[in-house]
Amino acid sequence: MASNGLHKGGFDVTARAAMTPAAHEPNIHFNYTSVANHHPGRNASVDTKSVRTAGEIMSTPVITVPPDTPVEDIAGLLRRHHISAVPVVDPAGHVLGLVSEYDLLARTGDTAALVMSTAVISVSADTEISDIRRLLIDQRFGRLPVLAGGRLVGIVSRGDLVALLITEWVCADCGEPVRGERPPDSCPKCGGGSAGFVFQEQPPGP
Repeated sequence: MASNGLHKGGFDVTARAAMTPAAHEPNIHFNYTSVANHHPGRNASVDTKSVRTAGEIMSTPVITVPPDTPVEDIAGLLRRHHISAVPVVDPAGHVLGLVSEYDLLARTGDTAALVMSTAVISVSADTEISDIRRLLIDQRFGRLPVLAGGRLVGIVSRGDLVALLITEWVCADCGEPVRGERPPDSCPKCGGGSAGFVFQEQPPGP
């Protein structure tokens, strides 16, 4: 399977194409990685001083289905887990496509392989959140699979980005709270620098 790596708009874009016999359409995956901030093997645990990458906000483990899963079972999974799509993967964990609520309603077929969308945009764990936001907004995707070594390790959705809107940082000097995906350049109350802010864990909702 041929691979063609391109650099475009600050991203490392890798396009891979193969035929999915069941779906009879190209299986295309675009992997976006922020070139300036690529750190292979980086720990994806949350840094309490900053929240900047896909690995820090992604949902994992991911609910997935094999390509021969009946559409009725997929519908049941979406409903039970309150999610809007599931990745379709092979036994090695490679993403073959995505089945969303839209796919179930708009396409005809009995299995995941027949109704899945095969043009998949994926990101790596160290892709910048600002880049993810751009993809979700500009391309109007609801979610992006996160890959490591070509295998699925997580998924980032619009909901994950919305959750960042309530991320709170507290100034260590005066206790002033500030909300945002990253600490401000300076404290609006005492003028302290960005390095003086600490991440404030939000309590779980009801």
